Amino acid sequence: MSAAPSEQVLEVNGHPVRVWRKGSGAPVGFLPGIGGLPRWTPFLDALTERHEVIAPSLPGLPGATGHDELDSVFDWLLATRDILLAVGLDGADLVAVSASGALAADVAAVWPGTVGRLALIGPFGLFDASEPATDIWALRPGHLPDFMCRDRETYKAFIEQPDDADAVEWKVEQMRALEATARLLFPTGNTGLDKRLHRLTGPLLLVRGEADRVIPRSYLERMAELAGGDARVVDIPGAGHLAELDEPAAVAAAIERFLGD
Repeated sequence: MSAAPSEQVLEVNGHPVRVWRKGSGAPVGFLPGIGGLPRWTPFLDALTERHEVIAPSLPGLPGATGHDELDSVFDWLLATRDILLAVGLDGADLVAVSASGALAADVAAVWPGTVGRLALIGPFGLFDASEPATDIWALRPGHLPDFMCRDRETYKAFIEQPDDADAVEWKVEQMRALEATARLLFPTGNTGLDKRLHRLTGPLLLVRGEADRVIPRSYLERMAELAGGDARVVDIPGAGHLAELDEPAAVAAAIERFLGD
């Protein structure tokens, strides 16, 4: 078992934000996907071989509160930018997943210079009526793991109750995380990102698990077309929506190549 990351709790806009840090080298920020980051992962460990990985929680996800005060996409963007600045990630490279991908792309577009190189894994943010993304908030109870990873057991292990968590509170926290992402993305996942992507002029990597059942590949292709700078799409064989959980080594390698360009 690898060493645990260091943990710090900061107050940002009057709410606690848990920050995990591990590794050394140039800092890289990590914003998690659906369900947040309940535990450190092999993917993040792979990134720490060359970087200091800084992983703050976002409002409503495990380790942070305040999502119920965010009523618009712009509220979410301000909160995300404030967190990035508070944890020392202003201008740093950033990796963001799923719901957080929509936020990270918009922060990079609205505030140029806040984000260096940006890698997005299965990002939300767009909508195409002819090929809609999966409405994960409408799934029947117990079906979410089937859509998050290629193997549902991988996601179930990821969100398993931590040893130091109360069983009832942990269930509440998981529901709160879904509520938080629903406040941002329900029902179509569309944040209007397509109107602002031309302002995103920094290097952009779009990573998609080939078995992703949530975000169509055409969405990532469209993001690459709309982005104002160099953008490319990379497919990860054998991976689902949260590709970094299914294939941590392959996703980390793709991102390291991108960060090293």
